[in-house]
Amino acid sequence: MMDYCGLITSQKEAVPLKSIEVEVEVRDHVATVVSTLNYENKEDKPIEAVFVFPLPGDAAVCHFSAKIGQKEIVAEVKEKQKAREEYDDALSSGQQAFLLEESEQSPDIFSLSVGSLPPGESASIRLEYVTELAVQADEGLRFCLPAVLNPRYQPQGSEAASVQVTSVPASLVPYNLSFSVRVSSPRPVSKVESSCSLDPLQYLNTEQTQATVKLAAGHKFDRDVELLIYYKDAHQPTAVVEAGQASAKPGTLMGDPVVMLSLYPEFPQAVMSSVAPCGEFVLLLDRSGSMSGACMESAKDTLLLLLKSLPMGCYFNIYSFGSSHEHIFPKSVEYSQETMEEALKKVGEMTANLGGTEILRPLKDIYSQPCIPNQPRQLFVFTDGEVGNTKEVINLVKRNSGSHRCFSFGIGEGASSALINGLAKEGGGHAQFITGTDRMQPKVMQSLRFALQPAVADISVKWDVPKGVAVTVLSPPITALFQGQRSLIYAQLTVKSHLISRIFRAAEGCVTVKYSLAGHPSKSQLNFSLKPAEDTGLTVHRLAARTLIRSLEMEETRRTRQQNEGVKKKVVEHSVQSGVSSVFTAFIAVNKGTGKAIQGPLVRRNVPTGLRECALFDDNMSYYNSADDCEDIHGFSYGECEEAYDGITVIRPAQPPRDPFLQLVSLQKASGCWERDPALAAALGKTSEEVENTKPSGVNQEVWATFLALIWLHGSKMEAQDEWELLAMKAASWLRAQNAPYATECVEAGNALLGFNVQKDALGL
Repeated sequence: MMDYCGLITSQKEAVPLKSIEVEVEVRDHVATVVSTLNYENKEDKPIEAVFVFPLPGDAAVCHFSAKIGQKEIVAEVKEKQKAREEYDDALSSGQQAFLLEESEQSPDIFSLSVGSLPPGESASIRLEYVTELAVQADEGLRFCLPAVLNPRYQPQGSEAASVQVTSVPASLVPYNLSFSVRVSSPRPVSKVESSCSLDPLQYLNTEQTQATVKLAAGHKFDRDVELLIYYKDAHQPTAVVEAGQASAKPGTLMGDPVVMLSLYPEFPQAVMSSVAPCGEFVLLLDRSGSMSGACMESAKDTLLLLLKSLPMGCYFNIYSFGSSHEHIFPKSVEYSQETMEEALKKVGEMTANLGGTEILRPLKDIYSQPCIPNQPRQLFVFTDGEVGNTKEVINLVKRNSGSHRCFSFGIGEGASSALINGLAKEGGGHAQFITGTDRMQPKVMQSLRFALQPAVADISVKWDVPKGVAVTVLSPPITALFQGQRSLIYAQLTVKSHLISRIFRAAEGCVTVKYSLAGHPSKSQLNFSLKPAEDTGLTVHRLAARTLIRSLEMEETRRTRQQNEGVKKKVVEHSVQSGVSSVFTAFIAVNKGTGKAIQGPLVRRNVPTGLRECALFDDNMSYYNSADDCEDIHGFSYGECEEAYDGITVIRPAQPPRDPFLQLVSLQKASGCWERDPALAAALGKTSEEVENTKPSGVNQEVWATFLALIWLHGSKMEAQDEWELLAMKAASWLRAQNAPYATECVEAGNALLGFNVQKDALGL
């Protein structure tokens, strides 16, 4: 059984991990993160401390070192088995050693072993990684420092055992966190927001292109540290060329210059407006126990908005899953008033009562269904991401990527970034994260707008560079493009040595992305200078290496055993050369200055990580006031209960009554119209008599109700327009189809009744 407080001594003294210091440097859309973990052994015997912690799934871990007293030991990247053997040999011979390795099942989980820390000794571990920042629905760039690692559900029969994690309630994590960020960009920094408490933003120059911000003291480890960074005139196409490493051999990835291209395609409006929306929309909802409470209610409200916003003529189905899975219809059905009502009734009855998080089986079930001709399949996955077989799931989506696009949503603190980003990347879709006080609805509706865009086909990339320059693209082929969303391309530029200075001093290159959009040929083009940027370090090279390594790792899962050995060899070679972690390598550092034999065996201590806190009830509805109650009653630790005790249900505070907006949305018909109904009048804040008495003479009841609903949305909910824009467009389309001659009178009467001044043109009529 795990100790309740994780890493403690027999005398209940403090754990070795004392504090974590994190410094982040953000340059445009790339972040370099340096974390320092400070350990201290207060026991009277040498210990081995093991700390399992999360990192962003696409991070390139590129530096690992340890400082013992005044001596610093820098780790090397080696093949994983060799690194483990070296670590074990060092410990057995009385030397201090440090091992950092990536989980084989999920690339966002790392394990750090601090070996042979003598009594009274302190050690500082320095970890550095670089990562790209994702573009959000409101054009902010998202940086996330995962501070919560939830237990990952491991389905029966999966490929490998889950990483073992010692979890304690967030308020009992026995170490503190300091966190500071420096932001710089060619464009002014507008603001930095966070779900955590921040000290005020400090600008470092009058142009406001550089700024710093810090996390307020007292972070409780009950949530990830998420920052949203906003620039003025953000997201312009850019190219950064980075010079190679001087000590590396020319012709290798680290020895040659590397270019990072950020492309933001803009689709022709004439083509976009001419495409009739259609598709098969398959919604897959996580109903495992960890989704209960506010997460589940928010997901159900989101499904309501999604279903109301679907276009007439499309097809849809809703699956839900836990340890088992269910579907509302045996196969996808045509969207109509009847099928929409049946689906909403079933959604209203859903609870988080299906046990663990077994996502593989429902995905296989969905993929076994034949696609509907001329109805492109769009898969929406809603989950808190607590799975242990991440790579199996992503590989399944990859194998079926030719038949659908996958849009993924990570719900709550601690959702696996590797899973959420991997589903979208391999499924040619888009990923979103909903944390803290975020509303799920605007992010999901942005993804629905993406899903309604026609799939881009025949994507090709053409390079135009000076003679003597060879381009090797390191990124996997682009499989998805969305209006205004970033696409990243990394490429190695190889030049004959005698041409380098001439070419890279003044030459330019050009990249052209050609594609077909709804049968119309289109292209995006970017001209860029080949002159290397200054002061970039090796950030671009490391991100490029990480991209290449990830592509090879995905390739390894789809090949024969003999072929796999070749792929593994390539991964190890690139990982060692670039100093970037991979699933087949590990960082190893040995302090060879200590030669004293260890007296007695090493004591292994697992350093705890934060777990979401919540109230707990058992099957008999016995309330646990605290984690102590939980352990006293069942003999499990608080963290173990969520994993091992089947009867536990997570209870969160009761939800407030449904707001008028959602009530109004729930009354809309599949066709887009509203009917005059007492519930509609109540949602508008009026009586049925007031609604009836102000109706212009001769106006149809449905037309009048639809005008009122649209006026109310435009008059009182403009701040949430992203959420209702699609269903309002459907309503306006319905009104136009009625050829109603009283539009002006209805708008005037509606404004008078509701107290607004909405213009008719604003309604899209």
